[in-house]
Amino acid sequence: MFAKLDVSNREQAKQVVREALERFGKIDVLINNAGINQDALVSKMTEEQWDKVITIDLKGPFNCIQAVVDAMTEHGTGEIINVSSIVGLYGNIGQTNYAAAKAGLIGMTKTLAKELGKKGIRVNAVAPGFIATPMTAGVPEKILEMMKEKTPLKRLGQPDDVAYALLYLASDEANFVNGAVLSVDGGLLI
Repeated sequence: MFAKLDVSNREQAKQVVREALERFGKIDVLINNAGINQDALVSKMTEEQWDKVITIDLKGPFNCIQAVVDAMTEHGTGEIINVSSIVGLYGNIGQTNYAAAKAGLIGMTKTLAKELGKKGIRVNAVAPGFIATPMTAGVPEKILEMMKEKTPLKRLGQPDDVAYALLYLASDEANFVNGAVLSVDGGLLI
């Protein structure tokens, strides 16, 4: 089943969850992966840039989590995985809005792991580093080379690198992992 939605729209999130429940009977895993960036130095960042990133990257996951939590609670099981960023852990110049949203997502992850764990719902996050995606496609080559040089593995990560981490956290093999933030960054932050 494919459903397109704007995660910042609470009603759309609820509708997609209703459709999934009607079709499948339960929801096992929610991965909050929608995200945008609108970079600018703080002195030049517009209120619109701030609001848009916070709305998609932080409010969007909140909306989706609220939409699934009752169904997961009813079944006594579920996995919620939030895609944060190393920027949420360590900040980055020109990304005040993005860093705030992704750090907020980590705080939400840890809080909900405590709140929902007793209901059988695990909540974890991944914090990707520099990954070759459409979001990094517009980065100048000079900056990409600098990113690769800073990463001990000397390359950008691939989307599959993040997908495998998500797959692990969603699997039964991670059934005692709760409240974790798994860095998928090629060793960038060691």
